[in-house]
Amino acid sequence: MRLIENFIGGEYTAGQGGKTFEKRSPVDNRVIARITEAGQADVDAAVRAARAALEGEWGGLTLEQRVDLLYGVADEITRRFEDFVAAEMADTGQPSHVMRHVFIPRGAANFKVFADVVKNVPAESFQMATPDGRGALNYGIRVPKGVIGVISPWNAPFLLMTWKVGPALACGNTVVVKPSEESPHTAALLGEVMNAVGIPKGVYNVVQGFGPDSAGEFLTRHPGVDAITFTGETRTGAAIMKAASDGMRDVSFELGGKNAGIVFADADFDAAVDGIFRSAFLNTGQVCLGTERVYVERPIFERFVAALKTRAEAVKYGRPEDHAANYGPLISQEHKQKVLSYYRKAVEEGATLVTGGGEPAMPAELAEGAWVQPTIWTGLPETAAVVREEIFGPCCHIRPFDSEDEVVKLANATDYGLSTTIWTTNLARAHRVAARVEVGITWINSWFLRDLRTAFGGSKQSGIGREGGVHSLEFYTETRNICVKL
Repeated sequence: MRLIENFIGGEYTAGQGGKTFEKRSPVDNRVIARITEAGQADVDAAVRAARAALEGEWGGLTLEQRVDLLYGVADEITRRFEDFVAAEMADTGQPSHVMRHVFIPRGAANFKVFADVVKNVPAESFQMATPDGRGALNYGIRVPKGVIGVISPWNAPFLLMTWKVGPALACGNTVVVKPSEESPHTAALLGEVMNAVGIPKGVYNVVQGFGPDSAGEFLTRHPGVDAITFTGETRTGAAIMKAASDGMRDVSFELGGKNAGIVFADADFDAAVDGIFRSAFLNTGQVCLGTERVYVERPIFERFVAALKTRAEAVKYGRPEDHAANYGPLISQEHKQKVLSYYRKAVEEGATLVTGGGEPAMPAELAEGAWVQPTIWTGLPETAAVVREEIFGPCCHIRPFDSEDEVVKLANATDYGLSTTIWTTNLARAHRVAARVEVGITWINSWFLRDLRTAFGGSKQSGIGREGGVHSLEFYTETRNICVKL
């Protein structure tokens, strides 16, 4: 059985406390690896290694040298593409086409795109008058923020981890990564890439473990960490914010969502069905940007529900390497029980079950996996738990609406504000509604289409800050002003 260790100072190391934990396959519940759990001493060592690299070889590189190394990281990920696909499939159980076409390529792109950003971003300068008439020149410089704590989730582990590590390193910082205990493989594997490319030791560190009283808490409370970036549940984000307040450390959070999909009657019907199907059920609904609330204009409501039902019932369950399969399991047995509890709650609250609502019948070799059915409900009030609370599973509630004002109010009636998707051929209406919906990102006639140069983040309880392109520089660097008297 494979042993996955921490990666500290360029070396794989066992935890000083000697503790390990199991990683089970979501597909069949087999134990596929043992993971070394990092204790306080391991986190201390990782932070010290990151600080030493910052003050040593890494900190002494020119921008051009740093960019060349990050291009090398991207190229090495591409060279070892199959290794990363296999590692991610082992952790998540999701189909290979999702890994091959979205998650792993984006991981490599995160290094190249942000290397290009820092290489080309301009700095500001201002000339000012002075009483003696000679003037002064002000100009800004950006410097690395320091040691960045990266807390990454399990739903798209490699993509979302590199989304933070890429810009952090491009800006000259060092990182200590705490991946989810459910997805340890790709963060560990990236250490091999860093060594192969020649990234100085200590620049990239990984501590494995859990949140409370484990690696996550030790990292977020560590005084040697200068800033913390986190993707995950809002509740966990609030706890990290409290820890970060000791020392006034900066935070960047992408948190939970209860995202709305809005379908107007004039939409391209087939495209809208396909788009909502993807946004509700891709990655078995385990996408922070996914759609769990769907609002469909009344003239096409019944037709839309029927069409989405047909798509949901046509999914093919199977192992990730099975190219005929397009639908995988949830990440764990624990998460499966959470999602099923909401399936039961929907029925208790009076939902009309359109399809799904339970566990699929699986062959014996897969019966112990974390499988659940894609599920659609109608008929619930907006006060229902499954309409208000983030489930993070393959399910959605569909409700009809009659006017633009009504659907905007429905979409905004939530504590969250991460994303929405709007489907209409009336572009004036599309622009109008997009400006009124209280979210960080809105897609029109599309979903999950990302230009990495654009701002990304949530509103309300869905996050703090913006990352992407030059917006990432606001978090991963400190801007200093220099005033020169002429």
